[in-house]
Amino acid sequence: MTDVQIIGAGMTKFGKLLTRQVDDLGTEAALTAIRDAGVPLKDVQAAWCGHVFAGPVAGQRIMARLGIAGIPVTNVENYCSSGSTALREAAIAVGAGLYDVVLVVGVEKLYGRVSGGILPDDEDLEGALGLVMAAQYAMRFKLHSEKFGTTRAQVAKVSVKNHRNSVHNANSQYRREVTLDEVLASTAIVEPAVNLLDCCPIGDGAAAVIVASAERARQYGGRPVTLRTVALNSGQYQTELADLTFESITAEAGKLAYEASGVGPEDIDVAEVHDCFSMAEVMRVEGLGLCKPGEYGPLIDRGHWNIGGVLPVNPSGGLLSKGHPMGATGVAQVAELVWQLRGDAGIRQVEGARVGLAHCRGGTVYGTDGGSCTVAIVSV
Repeated sequence: MTDVQIIGAGMTKFGKLLTRQVDDLGTEAALTAIRDAGVPLKDVQAAWCGHVFAGPVAGQRIMARLGIAGIPVTNVENYCSSGSTALREAAIAVGAGLYDVVLVVGVEKLYGRVSGGILPDDEDLEGALGLVMAAQYAMRFKLHSEKFGTTRAQVAKVSVKNHRNSVHNANSQYRREVTLDEVLASTAIVEPAVNLLDCCPIGDGAAAVIVASAERARQYGGRPVTLRTVALNSGQYQTELADLTFESITAEAGKLAYEASGVGPEDIDVAEVHDCFSMAEVMRVEGLGLCKPGEYGPLIDRGHWNIGGVLPVNPSGGLLSKGHPMGATGVAQVAELVWQLRGDAGIRQVEGARVGLAHCRGGTVYGTDGGSCTVAIVSV
């Protein structure tokens, strides 16, 4: 996939956008990406739209508002990784020579449609019995703590870090720093390690990127970023007692991405990781091989994952503070990496970043170790 380039990126503000709708959110993000790329509307040959709750033909509605109705449009639903899966399908099409310039949009409108946490599927026996996502991560923390010595304070520092990063992201849902004491004192959701400030919020928003062949990207000029791969997998059957301190679906997606891209975890300069809960960032960074199992906690104590540290994780603010409009998240993660690698991230810039990784995890399926997981790798 080394001939596939991202030549433009855009996103809306994330948050409680009560006066906004799916169509205009998607249109705003798409126009921003198109203008960033310097691409005439007539050059866009096809589009992919990732969403979960946006309703039928959401992508077609957005294209109609843009003024490019009539092109092939594919709508993609893969729960939280809907947007990143849409990016994968678009990149495969460009890499295969089917198109030269395409648009990828991720969009979601959750306020007014979803209240509180996302309810489990009717067939999710674990969720029906109370083992909802927050409870799973509280349990994972307890086991991780027993096995590796990870402390509650170390996990809470994930939230502190990501809220601090989002202060400098104008599109973030929350732009306020929180202290360690505030995280630990926030409302308990599931003891012992999931408080309110350890949970990502629902939200509204959209993000978009323009994907082009290398040849066409050169014609537009600009500063393209190479999309080396977007790996996708789904959960394996759980035929034996799972190690709940390790997320195998993430590890496998990371392995696929490293093999396809020709880079390894040691080459990553900046990462956007699916931190739906504070503990999720811990497990996913470890699962991706960005540190050894059990090392995340001691490393966050030393500032390893901070902007200015050895390997900044979630400089955008992550899901915890930037927000999580589900279909938009995977595209927004990659947009952040595009800005980081181009040197356009402002105060949250990771200096010298040349290789970035975006991890997005979506859904659960009873009897397997997960619904879907993507890992994208980009470089300059």
